[in-house]
Amino acid sequence: MRIITGTARGVRLATLSGENTRPTGERAKEAIFSMLQFEMEDRQVLDLFTGSGQMGLEAVSRGAAHAVLVDRAKDAVEIVKKNCLKTRLALSCEVFCADYREFLRTCRGRRKFDLVFLDPPYPMGLIPDALRLMIEGGVLSPNCTLVCESAKEEDVFGGDGQLESRFEVLRRARYGAAVFTLLRYMEAEA
Repeated sequence: MRIITGTARGVRLATLSGENTRPTGERAKEAIFSMLQFEMEDRQVLDLFTGSGQMGLEAVSRGAAHAVLVDRAKDAVEIVKKNCLKTRLALSCEVFCADYREFLRTCRGRRKFDLVFLDPPYPMGLIPDALRLMIEGGVLSPNCTLVCESAKEEDVFGGDGQLESRFEVLRRARYGAAVFTLLRYMEAEA
């Protein structure tokens, strides 16, 4: 696994061994970032359930202003910190060891993100809850783009029509076992 392009192009990233993390495949990552190519410059990025940090680091390498990388696993956070240093992108990144709910509560009213990557463990079905918490906490900037990685298309909204109405589905694509859903956040009308 490596950074595909930008200032850290070609840098190989460390990953955790074992089954606890599932890094996004290189082909899928390349396709996602080609879809986002005009959405990177000066963006504030949140990589929730970051694993190795590869998505947030790729975004910063391609011109995002800042990335916040969050994972609850201490060993994953140590890998992310090493990858930040290895890519020389540490000054543009913040790394947090926290549960996603805890982290999003601390952000409430304090941060806004323009680009969000959500890649939780597939069987846990956490994407709908994370989307709700981000809306409730006001952490999504107007027209924020979100990239959700799941095992099935229906996992993204969990059958919640009200939640779905807050987002525009820009695109869905399957790469291997993963389904990527690109969303655009639509602020509620006043």
